[in-house]
Amino acid sequence: MAVFMAIFGVVLVLCFCSALLKWNEVRYRMKGLPPGTMGWPVFGETTEFLKQGPNFMKNQRARYGSFFKSHILGCPTIVSMDPELNRYILMNEAKGLVPGYPQSMLDILGKCNIAAVHGSTHKYMRGALLSIISPTLIRDQLLPKIDEFMRTHLSDWDNKVINIQEKTKEMAFLSSLKQIAGMESSSISHPFMTEFFKLVLGTLSLPIDLPGTNYRRGLQARKRIISILSKLLEERRASQETYVDMLGCLMGRDDNNRYKLTDEEIIDLIITIMYSGYETVSTTSMMAVKYLHDHPKVLEEIRKEHFAIRERKKPEDPINCDDLKSMRFTRAVIFETSRLATIVNGVLRKTTHDMELNGYLIPKGWRIYVYTREINYDPFLYHDPLTFNPWRWLGGNSLESQSHFLIFGGGTRQCPGKELGIAEISTFLHYFVTRYRWEEVGGDKLMKFPRVEAPNGLHIRVSSY
Repeated sequence: MAVFMAIFGVVLVLCFCSALLKWNEVRYRMKGLPPGTMGWPVFGETTEFLKQGPNFMKNQRARYGSFFKSHILGCPTIVSMDPELNRYILMNEAKGLVPGYPQSMLDILGKCNIAAVHGSTHKYMRGALLSIISPTLIRDQLLPKIDEFMRTHLSDWDNKVINIQEKTKEMAFLSSLKQIAGMESSSISHPFMTEFFKLVLGTLSLPIDLPGTNYRRGLQARKRIISILSKLLEERRASQETYVDMLGCLMGRDDNNRYKLTDEEIIDLIITIMYSGYETVSTTSMMAVKYLHDHPKVLEEIRKEHFAIRERKKPEDPINCDDLKSMRFTRAVIFETSRLATIVNGVLRKTTHDMELNGYLIPKGWRIYVYTREINYDPFLYHDPLTFNPWRWLGGNSLESQSHFLIFGGGTRQCPGKELGIAEISTFLHYFVTRYRWEEVGGDKLMKFPRVEAPNGLHIRVSSY
């Protein structure tokens, strides 16, 4: 009898689950929607998406094509894997395809962050951001700070086993903070960094505001960071000093400052700068070290480029903009690292009204996931796509200018800090490859989805070159 009841219970649960799945599919069976599946109520197919990652997307594309519906990251979503359509979506924000980032990210980065706003507000905030990372400011103010920081940060790695993942995270955070807060960066770096790492984890979590969740920790970290930055703003206003850094530009007292931001806007912009640069700069730097180790010919070529620069300089001479322009192969290494490692899998958009796209009806408020990962491995776009080959980026027909090049986003949302990020990674690689040789220790595991990371760190043994 007990066995019968157990079997009956299992059958009942299976029937209930099947009915629940079918009900959810019927619920989203609107006329004109793209094909696809919606999974469970509330959770949708998020679990399968996060667990299976790229395989989930490949399987769905094999069944439904490169434009299909799903329910991931907490909302009904259309996934687009078509290069031309992706470009159209990214280039047409004015037609109702606005940013559609997850709620946890919007809550923790702030309502004034550049990813959350659109229209005239986005144009104004983007203008303010571009004004502090312009080519002139990179040349005159930011690059000297980056060079000074990298020299110091990489000065004592000889004869040590280091976790390059940890070191590049510290590097990306501290370098960015030095550019923002200049002299005060050293006094606020420790409390800021502790809270910043919690904030980053919170943006990648489900928006469940309960004790112990990453989302709650992220919100609390944001409050503490606001407190740190508010205090810094007050101290600077009370001072008569002139500050030559990003924060000094944003707080500019003179009439030449075109962008007059509130304290809330300044703080959200600083958090955005820290957040957007941190993940891409740190992970690209780590993976470049990994790929250079695994490909000796590439390492030999990049060393040749950087030693040629050093031969033109005295030991104490910093890297300047002319040096950066001459780092053509280094730039190719950075692009190839970003492509092969796929640091960014895609971007989210949201519809502001019902619209037709690719012959299908997309309801108002639905997310569109512009999934660019598979473009990076398309053999029609990149010959032998799974091979690390920086030389593919050199030559007359530059891949950087191609329409499918979406590593840094596209349209009005293309990463405004692209050149600043490349300058940071290039300077890091300059001092690393000219000072050190290295070998991997322990065969650490790498994860490529949903984020590129080494769960137990990526350890290397470093010695002087």
